[in-house]
Amino acid sequence: MASKKHNEVVIDVDERNELGHPLDYRELNEKIRGCISSGMEKVILKGVTGQRYIASAMDDPDVKIDIHGTPGNDLGAFLNGGTIEVFGNAQDVTGNTMNDGRIIVHGNSWDITGLAARGGTILIRGNSGYRVGIHMKEFNGSGPRLVIGGSVHDYLGEYMAGGTIAILGIGMEEDVSPVGLSVGTGMHGGRIFVRGAVEEHQLGTAAHVLPLTDEDWEELQSMIEEFEHAFGLKPSRCRDDYVKVGPLDSRPFRGHYDKTNI
Repeated sequence: MASKKHNEVVIDVDERNELGHPLDYRELNEKIRGCISSGMEKVILKGVTGQRYIASAMDDPDVKIDIHGTPGNDLGAFLNGGTIEVFGNAQDVTGNTMNDGRIIVHGNSWDITGLAARGGTILIRGNSGYRVGIHMKEFNGSGPRLVIGGSVHDYLGEYMAGGTIAILGIGMEEDVSPVGLSVGTGMHGGRIFVRGAVEEHQLGTAAHVLPLTDEDWEELQSMIEEFEHAFGLKPSRCRDDYVKVGPLDSRPFRGHYDKTNI
């Protein structure tokens, strides 16, 4: 059931059919698309219980979707514009191949957050899982930005080709790294900022700890400011607390598989 107020609509997702099953994700997404097509600028979803693909391919920059509950996999996949805000946790593959827009999660977001993102911003207040930011990329100086407030597991930034990731380590002990193993494995572009130590054994093939430049610090501060505005938290603003991880070469596996070594 949906209720309207001015230019916003509330959709009660916690409907059950005769078998007790929740609203099917296809029906929910049809309702969302219908609301946007009718000119609604704000869609509020209440009682979300794992429905997938919410707001996939949304492209209206003026639309905002508020989600109360737990959205399923591929939240905001192929997002081209607008804002999605989750007042809870998100499941896997949040922001899959997104091009633009913003995704804000007030809880945790699990594995493969930001997969192949090409633009836009993802802000996660809590933690994320494995293979976060895998194959993120950028074009012509424009790329995605992903900020995780807490910690992540292994393979952060795997095969990363562009964009920026910031792991803020809020709530972590000073001597505990907020990232796992194999950081930046196979990365050939982009940059990863980590608040806390990143030891040599945590780095994947092709990833290196690099100097944090003034330009890096300016970008990182901009990302922290956006995070603060979204959640009201205050991550460290001390430059010395952050480590930069990046590639030394845009072709880290040159010669490994090509016998011509071209």
